[in-house]
Amino acid sequence: MKYYIIAGEASGDLHASNLMRELKLRDPGAEFRCWGGDLMKAQGAELVKHYRDLAFMGFTEVVMNLRTILGNIEFCKKDIAAHRPDVLILVDYPGFNLRIAEFAKAQNIKVFYYISPQIWAWKQSRVHKIKRLVDRMFVILPFEKDFYKKFDYDVDFVGHPLLDAVAGHAIQSSALNLPLGKPVIALLPGSRKQEIATMLPLMLGIKKFYPAYRFVIAGAPSQTKEYYQTFIKDADVEIVYNQTYQLLQNSEAALVTSGTATLETALFGVPEVVCYKGGAISYMIAKQLIKVKYISLVNLIMDREIVKELIQNELDEEHLKAELDKLLDSVSRERLLNDYAALKEKLGGAGASAKAAELMTAYLKGV
Repeated sequence: MKYYIIAGEASGDLHASNLMRELKLRDPGAEFRCWGGDLMKAQGAELVKHYRDLAFMGFTEVVMNLRTILGNIEFCKKDIAAHRPDVLILVDYPGFNLRIAEFAKAQNIKVFYYISPQIWAWKQSRVHKIKRLVDRMFVILPFEKDFYKKFDYDVDFVGHPLLDAVAGHAIQSSALNLPLGKPVIALLPGSRKQEIATMLPLMLGIKKFYPAYRFVIAGAPSQTKEYYQTFIKDADVEIVYNQTYQLLQNSEAALVTSGTATLETALFGVPEVVCYKGGAISYMIAKQLIKVKYISLVNLIMDREIVKELIQNELDEEHLKAELDKLLDSVSRERLLNDYAALKEKLGGAGASAKAAELMTAYLKGV
């Protein structure tokens, strides 16, 4: 079968690539065309556009880049029409993907959605559009099935694919490609330039208080070392690329920009402070619209604060140092690690990619 897959960011590239691997096991003749990244390309997909050319953050940033976004949407529609896939598989990235779903539905192309948009957080009205446009939704968070059930929409809960990614990495080499030295504090400032420019200087600002530790940045594949250097300047800070999991395995604590990385950090058992700071206008609008109590997946899944979230004005040097000090305290660490164990149980077992692929191939065959 011909699969057309759209993922708009690094985490989507990871999960879509694992899904592709499982689909190939069940459909040896599978052909993939995609919008995504290097991991999807490595699975044999013909890469139409890279996610680094698609990602824009916040309300004001989207408005500023509206012409580019609309141009990408039109290009994608034409590409789908030209290649006529058997199924369109959308991975999160709702602002773009729901527009493409509408087009595909009008073309009588089957639409699957893997990894639900976070409509439970804001824009819940989108559920009606999803019901109309999406043939099957595959969700990865335990509370999402009940959320959709409230709207009389049956979805498939397959478990979280990060469990597979973390488990798969754990059996590989955990060696970090850096010379031995002091214990490590990991910095995960995000993958987009806007995020990094905001978050990294704040994270680096507390390095002076921790001479006994080395600070190591998880470099985003889409950003150059020279870009990071504009913020590091003369500070003694290291960067690693394509080693985020090795970095987490070798870290005492982490400062993490909100997003999927907060859950990855927790699954590796690393105490973390979750950090978020956006543009003033974007933040004010988001605060009015968002309907959830927390910004990190860890706290959302547990439905209570188990990791500290420093948001907007609260994210400053004083608060960041105070929270990192707690993480380096043995009593606080022990409590947090117990909470992490409960988190893993709540997420269900491994095999999300395989479950999703199995269901998708069955639905496509009409089983």
